[in-house]
Amino acid sequence: MLLPALFFYLFSFICIASALMVIAARNPVHSVLFLILAFVNAAGLFLLLGAEFLAMILIVVYVGAVAVLFLFVVMMLDVDFAELREGFLQYLPVGGLVGIIFLAEILLVVGTWTIGAQVPRVVAAPIPGDITNTEALGLVLYTRYLYFFQAAGVVLLVAMIGAIVLTLRHKPGVKRQSIADQVARTPATAVEVRKVKSGQGI
Repeated sequence: MLLPALFFYLFSFICIASALMVIAARNPVHSVLFLILAFVNAAGLFLLLGAEFLAMILIVVYVGAVAVLFLFVVMMLDVDFAELREGFLQYLPVGGLVGIIFLAEILLVVGTWTIGAQVPRVVAAPIPGDITNTEALGLVLYTRYLYFFQAAGVVLLVAMIGAIVLTLRHKPGVKRQSIADQVARTPATAVEVRKVKSGQGI
């Protein structure tokens, strides 16, 4: 019992410290690296809870895709972060007011939160004991919540297409590949035959 508690406090401390450093670090690249560290320690907490599927998803999806994408964007875009911070004090009162409102809402939710009488019985045996956590999650996801799962995929697809459409800019003077023009080419338009006299070049 001592070893799981030790790992719990270790993962929790590193996760909280990394989360604080995400917003406290001056370098955006360091912020993304601290975010990856927070994800890894959160995955360790999920492993201690027995949710190995969520831990794997957190590593594969968030660390392997989302956080790496953040790091790629931060390192590739030439963003002047000093210029972005110039108007920080101007919006500080509004941001502080919004933060106080959110804090009050969280305190109200935590203060009035109660556990229903039927919840302990449901939590006691959430899944059958003869299958793993990952298998149980797959059975529920692809049977009871199949349509919601497919709808979430459609929403993500539409969001991806919308992001591409909104950010795509055609700059003048830049050569681009046109598949339709390439397919519609004929020998008459693709090949130019010139008759060169003997002894003369083109």
